[in-house]
Amino acid sequence: MAPTDTVALFFEDRATASARLFDALGMTYQDLYCRLPAQLDALDWLLARLPAGAAVLDIGSGTGQPTAARLTAAGHRVTGIDVSRTMVDLARAQVPAARFEVADVCAVPDTPGVWDAITAFFPLLQLSRADQVMVLGRIASWLAPGGLFAFATVPFDAEDTELTWLGRRVRVTSFPSAAFARLLRAAGLVVLHEQESVFRPDFPGADPEEHLFLYAAKPGGRRSRGGG
Repeated sequence: MAPTDTVALFFEDRATASARLFDALGMTYQDLYCRLPAQLDALDWLLARLPAGAAVLDIGSGTGQPTAARLTAAGHRVTGIDVSRTMVDLARAQVPAARFEVADVCAVPDTPGVWDAITAFFPLLQLSRADQVMVLGRIASWLAPGGLFAFATVPFDAEDTELTWLGRRVRVTSFPSAAFARLLRAAGLVVLHEQESVFRPDFPGADPEEHLFLYAAKPGGRRSRGGG
């Protein structure tokens, strides 16, 4: 990263910095991360439980692979949001059956009780801790009764720390692993599954990453068809 890029990292707002990062990564991100075994397992879990034609919101939808692609192939109605214009353009080209929009999860309008399922695979790491708590609460409110949530992050105990990821300097925030299940329960969700794994991207100099996957549900009855 050039010195000017490092300076920009400190002065851009969080959404702009995240958009710049993923605009630059483009298909590299898909090549490295679209076959994560734990993410594919999470999608299998959802696909086995969703009602026909379910309405699914994919937060941080990236290139549309594998999440939106697998869900739409199974007949579900997927809306993906991402802060990166490049990612949204790639997703629209690769998964035309889904809808993708450039949007910041912290700023999109509330859609209470609309979604049969929400997926969020690693989109919160560039949010502050306060915003992560806020977004998890919003997600819980957006789910329909009985709705399902599949979530993944990289757990660690630090806020606004700078590190090198895929050759780029980024600022990231998270919580310790045990905190996330507590946050989901505090938001009103029932945690059904918790799994930690380690993944090393096939990228020069990449370090192993600890991944945390959680499956959760909103209490209440299941619907036969989705809304939204």
